[in-house]
Amino acid sequence: MAAVCRELSDRVHAFREDIHAHPELSFQEFRTTDQIVAALEAEGLEPVRMEGTGAYVDLGTGPFALGLRGDIDALPVLEETGLPYASRTEGRAHACGHDIHTSVMFGTALALARLDRLSPLPARVRVIFQPAEEKIPGGAKRVVASGVLDGVPAVLACHCDPRIDVGQVGTRIGAITSAADTIRIELTGRGGHTSRPQLTEDLVQALSFLAANVPAVLARRIDARSGVSVVWGQISAGSAPNQIPSHGVLAGTMRCLDAEAWEASGDLLDMVVRQLATPFDVDVSLDHVRGVPPVVNAEQQTLLIEEAARAQLGSQAVVLTPQSMGGEDFAWMTKEVSGSMFRLGTRTPGGETYDLHRGDYTPDPRALDIGIEVMTAAALRAAFTASAGQ
Repeated sequence: MAAVCRELSDRVHAFREDIHAHPELSFQEFRTTDQIVAALEAEGLEPVRMEGTGAYVDLGTGPFALGLRGDIDALPVLEETGLPYASRTEGRAHACGHDIHTSVMFGTALALARLDRLSPLPARVRVIFQPAEEKIPGGAKRVVASGVLDGVPAVLACHCDPRIDVGQVGTRIGAITSAADTIRIELTGRGGHTSRPQLTEDLVQALSFLAANVPAVLARRIDARSGVSVVWGQISAGSAPNQIPSHGVLAGTMRCLDAEAWEASGDLLDMVVRQLATPFDVDVSLDHVRGVPPVVNAEQQTLLIEEAARAQLGSQAVVLTPQSMGGEDFAWMTKEVSGSMFRLGTRTPGGETYDLHRGDYTPDPRALDIGIEVMTAAALRAAFTASAGQ
């Protein structure tokens, strides 16, 4: 298996460099989809285009053993890497590593296809090239709704991690990412002079009170183990120091590591905001945009990844990864079927530790080969396990 993956390396790296140089935003990945479909068809495969953008391809025959998902969209970020294959589109870049994810899945599909020709796979593997991970609530929700996971019993994904050295993968059973919602609170009142606050609604005081107390009250109303976190990113009101404004905005995010707490938090947030605002007699408008639930890694699929990684890379290849408070729309898939996401190390040992969504994020390209080996090995294990259980 490893030899087949190595034979494909140059081709897959060239594919990745092309995708990287032509980043496309969520639901606009038309060229990217065309390149994926054309490259798979050139290998004799029969990919299926999804509505709009994205595609999937099946390898092997018989019942499904596994789905593999890679996201294909880029970010509205100016690339600053200086790479020879840097983005050719101003203000757009693969600053989250989705070009790596896409190419890992492309390489895995090619490897499985060649292995299937040498010895037929005993079960089917569906490789999914999913659009719009970066656009809340995420393209994965549309993929699930379209039936792409119908009959697929489990699904795996990887995500680049610049904190982990290349050659290692990070795993975790349970929640690995957080639910992520957007909150926007608008307050309105009559406004007035700061010398006579008793004659109007003190909007700035109300905004400040909500900013300080909404997180505090929620922390006492929801189990602390759920990891609920409300953090404000915007507060604005007024234009003069001696004028109480008539309109103000408070906006931020609410994140949560527990799926049940996330489900319950919507009604609770609304009640808390309105109760806290009541003494100020202001009009309240709450816009709570549901983002994504947490990605909850199932034990069986996480162990599958760990066994595959250790078999291909050695006993020290697997490290425990911390939970992330970032959101990931792969959660819609793990909400539908059992699954797991692992962290793919992209840091050059001894090199710089980047952060994702930065214009200078430069993953070590060797991570691509590592990802393909781990995904291919996991898919083969799942296929043979599924056939043994028939």
